Amino acid sequence: MSFNIIALLLASGAILLLDLAVAGVAVVFGATFKAVFVKGLWLLLLPWVAWVYGTVVERNCFSVKRVEVESSRLPAAFDGYRVVHISDMHLKSFEGRGRALQRAVDKINALNPDVVVFTGDLVSYGHWELDGLQDILEEVKAKDGVYSVLGNHDYSEYHRWPSQQERAEALEILKRRQRDMGWQLLLNENRTIARGEEKISIIGVENISGDRHFRTYGDMAKASEGVDGEYKILLSHDPTHWRKDVVGQSDIDLTLAGHTHAMQMGFLGWSPSSLIYDEWGGLYREGEQALYVNRGLGQTLFKARIGAVPEITLIELKSKE
Repeated sequence: MSFNIIALLLASGAILLLDLAVAGVAVVFGATFKAVFVKGLWLLLLPWVAWVYGTVVERNCFSVKRVEVESSRLPAAFDGYRVVHISDMHLKSFEGRGRALQRAVDKINALNPDVVVFTGDLVSYGHWELDGLQDILEEVKAKDGVYSVLGNHDYSEYHRWPSQQERAEALEILKRRQRDMGWQLLLNENRTIARGEEKISIIGVENISGDRHFRTYGDMAKASEGVDGEYKILLSHDPTHWRKDVVGQSDIDLTLAGHTHAMQMGFLGWSPSSLIYDEWGGLYREGEQALYVNRGLGQTLFKARIGAVPEITLIELKSKE
């Protein structure tokens, strides 16, 4: 039985138990069990309606989130610099949905970005998920290029491989295919972007997690070697890395991450992801250091997004006097 069906059955069962409990209380206060139970049956439809809506509508609604990040360290030449941040495509979830992915790419390009950054989990299981979609992703363009890092899924650990050698070969293929798309994959590396004499640095680290359930491959010292930008942007897939190695321990100005998907569910600004992650979606600040967590474009837990639509983030950098 698939995870989707199990999750629906559990949700329906929970609401059924709630109906029964309410009916029992009502009986105590003089109402008939039948009357209260029949009137409460409509609640059983809610998870199914939400599931269908999240599958058909919300997972295809690519929202553009606009954010300003101020810093006194940002060079004046980069005031107004436009960073488009995307994450967690999980291309398995776009299988048969090429048109939806094309809409997302068109929205990205329409934002006229100075730079596009992707913070990992291009795939869920392996490089073959790019088949039929790679040409679409090649269309992502920005004045100063497209930069990417690897997420925990990109290491192909969630596929059952005959040998570790085959898994390693699949990872190399994924790296090559990203470069073939024109994306600059940063594997514990950095790049400098200049405007005249002033510079910012894009630092890309392999997956580092503060959660023991996810493997760490990154090397911050190596990724930061030779960095000479006055303002530093770190691409790191897992937001738990921010607390682990960045805040108060480095001179990174802005960290961009993904990974959480906001658990693909949200209710009036709250997400169950907040029960697991201190930073799960949106902008966070500690002094002069900032973190932005993108909710991602694809899905892994289930084929729906309910109150947590796919996100494209436009971050405009602002110089603060």
